[in-house]
Amino acid sequence: MSDFSFALLITTLAGLSTGIGGLIAISTKKENPNFLTFSLGFSAGVMIYVSFVEILPSSSDIATEAYPKLGEALSTLLFFAGILFIAFIDRMIPEESNPHEFSDGVEDKKLMRVGVFTAIAIAIHNFPEGLATFIASYSDPKLAFPIAVAIALHNIPEGVGVAAPIYRATGDKKKAFLYSFTSGLAEPVGGLVGFLVLAPFLNELVLAGVLSFVAGIMVYISIDELLPAARAYGKHHVSIAGFILGMFIMAVSLLVL
Repeated sequence: MSDFSFALLITTLAGLSTGIGGLIAISTKKENPNFLTFSLGFSAGVMIYVSFVEILPSSSDIATEAYPKLGEALSTLLFFAGILFIAFIDRMIPEESNPHEFSDGVEDKKLMRVGVFTAIAIAIHNFPEGLATFIASYSDPKLAFPIAVAIALHNIPEGVGVAAPIYRATGDKKKAFLYSFTSGLAEPVGGLVGFLVLAPFLNELVLAGVLSFVAGIMVYISIDELLPAARAYGKHHVSIAGFILGMFIMAVSLLVL
């Protein structure tokens, strides 16, 4: 299997894990808070650890080799550019349709609308995540599995956020699952389109910049979305356990791979 096909496969599997969240939403009357909280914490641990321990140092090394005087500064600058980029996208999504913003509740008559807008919001939100997963998997295959697992776990509660209101509003399990599953398609599409746009310009310096940009995206997602979402379920220590285990497994996987 070529590096391109491998990266696309990993990105697709990570993106379509929203369907797992959809299955959870339609299979239970109420989502398991311990499962969701642990998953969110685990995902944050993996993403933060791999960003600071593996991706950023790799980016800095590549950039410094190409431009000894400016490489490290460029890597750092693009890390924060990635944070600003994903923060801008996050802020453009209205609070009521953002799966990472928590409110006091929504009237039953609005549930279907919330579910549909959540699906759209997740699709927009997953586009840059797809690019991050694709580029990281393509540039360094040993990062593919841990990053894919982190993104997949991150996407599961998003799938719940799409399917749960639609299922409760319509009682239609098939429709609820379909919306959650389809919203994840933005991830491989984002990875594919982003890569094709960058492919003609892909060299060591561009690769270093993209890796730093990806690290910024992952750190922002972890701090602004995953950890607050985990706490919102009221299981703080479960999320911390997941966070620590995520870092530990990421550390072990990087040592072994």
